[in-house]
Amino acid sequence: MIDASSLHFPDFGSGYLTRFAPSPTGYLHLGHAYSALMAWQAADRNPERFILRIDDLDDTRSRPEFEQALIDDLQFLGISWAEVPRRQSQFLERYRQFLQQLIDRDIVYACFLSRKQIENSLSAPHHPPQFAPSTRQAMNETERQDRLEKGEQAIWRLDAMRASELAGRLYWTDFSQNSHLVRPEEFGDVIIGRRDMPGSYHLSVVIDDADSNIELVVRGEDLLGSTPIHRLLQALLDLPSPLYYHHPLVCDIEGNRLAKRNDSLSIRKLRNNGLGQDEIISHLAHILSRNDKKVEKNT
Repeated sequence: MIDASSLHFPDFGSGYLTRFAPSPTGYLHLGHAYSALMAWQAADRNPERFILRIDDLDDTRSRPEFEQALIDDLQFLGISWAEVPRRQSQFLERYRQFLQQLIDRDIVYACFLSRKQIENSLSAPHHPPQFAPSTRQAMNETERQDRLEKGEQAIWRLDAMRASELAGRLYWTDFSQNSHLVRPEEFGDVIIGRRDMPGSYHLSVVIDDADSNIELVVRGEDLLGSTPIHRLLQALLDLPSPLYYHHPLVCDIEGNRLAKRNDSLSIRKLRNNGLGQDEIISHLAHILSRNDKKVEKNT
């Protein structure tokens, strides 16, 4: 069994049902390894308590070879799972059903954006989400329906203020049992779905976590700003809300969050260079220690 004690994970207790949900759009890097190993620890290293989910909604960038590579890399790190990995692409109709609930209740509205803006809605926003202003009044309902009937590609935006009124005062809860107020005025009318792809990142992960009965979501602090959005959707769709743990990010020498373009720090590249399990863990621990020292220096 791999020794990850040098990574100094929190004491998660007897084990939560948790998950790791990578997108097969590139090779996993050390940041992914850190998140996956922490989720594995939160599950008490029990494959029955650990769900692997393949977030493959972005069909323009997802590749079978990347999916197989991430499975190989996770197994190399000593992580295992009992169930067949859940693939988001297999649940589009389920996302569509939940999106239709929001449409029927007039909680979302159609909006017409550029293709690039629409494509970006499928991926996790690895940065604090920018405030999304309302475009509901940009056109009247007659024009909006006319464009939809003509088959124009649209996205569905959450009407944040209406959603807040319906859901009432909400909080999400972190692993330490601290409550955090959901403030829709801080994120605005975020994208919830597309006409041709019913699940944006926000909607799909909320449904997936509920379907898998996830008890604790372990993910990077770059997704901290997404959690209030997810809590609001859980309330609107009458779905359970798990606990959340947002871990520090693994950064490169310049202090930037690792991305899949950081091939030199991909697990695959390190393995090809001859590094074993323990050597990769030691390398990761060294980077985390360096990051901590930088934080201390800047505070």
